[in-house]
Amino acid sequence: MRRATAPAVVPVPVVPAVPVPVVLAGARGHGRWHLANVRRLQHQGRVRLAGVCELEPLTADELAACGFGPGEAPEQSDDFGALLDVTGARAAIICTPIQTHTELALAAAGRGVHLLLEKPPAAGWADYARMAEGVERAGIACQVGFQSFGSHALPAIRELVATGAIGAVTGFGAAGAWVRDDAYFRRAPWAGRRRIGSTDVVDGVLTNPLAHAVATALELACRGRSEEVTAVETELYRAHAIEADDTSSVRVTTAGGPCVTVAVTLCAERPGEPYVIVHGERGRITFWYKQDRVLVQRAGRGPEETVHGRTDLLENLLDHLAQGTPLLVPPASTGAFMRVVEAVRTAPEPAPLPDRAWETRYDGPGGGPRRVVPGIDSLVAAGAESLSLFSELGAPWARVGQAAAS
Repeated sequence: MRRATAPAVVPVPVVPAVPVPVVLAGARGHGRWHLANVRRLQHQGRVRLAGVCELEPLTADELAACGFGPGEAPEQSDDFGALLDVTGARAAIICTPIQTHTELALAAAGRGVHLLLEKPPAAGWADYARMAEGVERAGIACQVGFQSFGSHALPAIRELVATGAIGAVTGFGAAGAWVRDDAYFRRAPWAGRRRIGSTDVVDGVLTNPLAHAVATALELACRGRSEEVTAVETELYRAHAIEADDTSSVRVTTAGGPCVTVAVTLCAERPGEPYVIVHGERGRITFWYKQDRVLVQRAGRGPEETVHGRTDLLENLLDHLAQGTPLLVPPASTGAFMRVVEAVRTAPEPAPLPDRAWETRYDGPGGGPRRVVPGIDSLVAAGAESLSLFSELGAPWARVGQAAAS
């Protein structure tokens, strides 16, 4: 018996994917991180830096510091819309001042350009809703830059909760004690501002530097959905001579579950890693979101610590465009966070701490002066531990929180 001969296999040539042309708006400050990340993905053949939008063009040295050689210089312009048009960009990263996010996002959406939009997505609810509606109407993909949502720890924590590892969840706490010196609030004209003229900025500790603490806790509590938020209580304070808050606590009441309480400061005695705690009847889960580190403590078992991987948000956006991979941070998943931003925006002006409540130290990141609130580190930790606002913890400078119905 003769065996059938298999037909010859003709190899199909592999056509390499065309790199996605990307424009970066805001390439200095935190934008340098995005510039380096684009260079990493350009080296992999996934993207091409087509343009940079800055008021002052990047120098050759600035580009070289992020790995871009002389032959890789992008188009540069201070006109974002014109730059998108001339480069034929398919995606854009917006890392500009908070108050510019909505208009730039809508400019990209109007041209069918997909987005990675830095957090916070807008300075208030109305601008956020207008941006989200414009993005949906245009049919583009929009990823909001909460990098912690890319942590593989989040699904692991959800699985632990779903399987009853810590019993019924009784609350979510978050804490962040960071150090920022006086120079931090002089880094840009909008830094530490609540508004410029009639334009909202809302650059406070809850809404920008430690926004990840708020958003990550809300993502675990209610998948970040705005419709789950029924009330927000804020206690906003400032030790620095700024408009916005630098030491604050907030409690978010949700319709479907326990409250979320967050305590944060930029006036820490010592800098610490921010974290979120999931409190349960029979244990707790602590998540240090910048480190992707999870500690599980439960009755009858020893502590278990794990470190997880992380998916880069720009890579996730590219995978979404190429093969339909779900976005990790669509605008809808930041709605609950934006309810907090709106509550902060409309709250009474942050209360200045009395002079006796803070002191000046000269150990800031650049060796310059910074304001420190003695005892704030333990207060921040106690807020996340006991799910209490500063006034409930007995802080002598604290006033009763301002409640805002959602």
